[in-house]
Amino acid sequence: MNRLLVVAYHFPPLAGSSGIQRTLRFVQQLPALGWEPLVLTAHPRAYERTSNDLSADVPAGTVVRRAQAWDAARHLAFKGRYIGALARPDRWVSWRFDAVRQGLQLIRQYKPQAIFSTYPIATAHLIGAELQRQTGLPWVADFRDPMAQDGYPTDPQTWQQFDAIERHAVLHAAASTFTTPSAAEDYRGRYPAAAQRVHLLENGYDESSFAGVDAAALEAAGPLNPGAVTLLHSGIVYPSERDPTQLMAALRLMHEAGTVQPGQLKLRFRAPVAEALLHQKAAEFGVAAYIEVCPPVGYREALAEMLRADALLLMQASNCNAQIPAKLYEYFRAGRPLLCLADPSGDTARTVQAAGIDTVTPLDDAHAIAELLARFLTLPQSMASRATAQAVQGANRLARTEQLAGLLGQVAAA
Repeated sequence: MNRLLVVAYHFPPLAGSSGIQRTLRFVQQLPALGWEPLVLTAHPRAYERTSNDLSADVPAGTVVRRAQAWDAARHLAFKGRYIGALARPDRWVSWRFDAVRQGLQLIRQYKPQAIFSTYPIATAHLIGAELQRQTGLPWVADFRDPMAQDGYPTDPQTWQQFDAIERHAVLHAAASTFTTPSAAEDYRGRYPAAAQRVHLLENGYDESSFAGVDAAALEAAGPLNPGAVTLLHSGIVYPSERDPTQLMAALRLMHEAGTVQPGQLKLRFRAPVAEALLHQKAAEFGVAAYIEVCPPVGYREALAEMLRADALLLMQASNCNAQIPAKLYEYFRAGRPLLCLADPSGDTARTVQAAGIDTVTPLDDAHAIAELLARFLTLPQSMASRATAQAVQGANRLARTEQLAGLLGQVAAA
């Protein structure tokens, strides 16, 4: 059995981020493919919210080391303010120091064949880079999404650090992985000397998690809002990247035109984080009667809710055209009709359309959204767009883990 040192901030008992699924399922599925993961993660105090609902999914006997870590905004602040250097490249940079120490201990004790560090917490790549420098082990840098982008991060010093981290990682790692075709292609263009080492490793859904949903209880529970059509958006709403303004404007247009009335349609936002923004926009456009803002629930409860929804709502602004929300693949597997508000030229919309779904329109066009919603409400449910069986099968995370195991075998052999 080969061994892999996995450097990941997102790991149980962290709650509130879909990013945890990628690392967790790799850790869960790699042993059957000949790789034993050794997990190097952060102390739970660093997490803003914790839950034990996924802890049982970590395979028994998995080595998990939790390095000392603090959140600069919560632990190192005085009267709500903290020194900027303590939060660059991210608020958890304190994790770096003990993680390198413990990572070296793990390497000496277990002698792994490779290192795998995963963004979006940039400090993970700092840790991976330092462990690679000191040990010479092959390193796979999992970027998921692009790091240094036009206008992101907005702080110039943080942007410079992101740029330096990504440059070092792409040029020194044995392989770099990205979750979308556009991101992978962009980085091949940015770093032509490392283009052959940039790989596409998409997100997906976990079949065992869906199998754990009680079908009988699901049927007994019935629809989310009896008598009303419920569109569910499950997960974070970002003020820019998933701006709900034009969606609220579309609801107003429909209400004024008499296309829809309160009691006929509900938009449920589950664990959106931006609760205040949603309430503000709903009040601004006078559509509060159509909106439900709901607190977080456990992961399998969230999946069960997807399975009960009349339709699933996906939002992605054009400034994220090289990114795909991880929950899209769970939406595919849920088998419910899907409405996608995204730039038709971006990876999200292209992936949705490739899955056989035609209910796609831009997130920044209220009139187009109103037309899409009106069309959906008049369609029989049997005619509403769902992902094809081929698209669902192709999005299974096990296939992604098999791809990662193959990549690890290549870099270890090299």
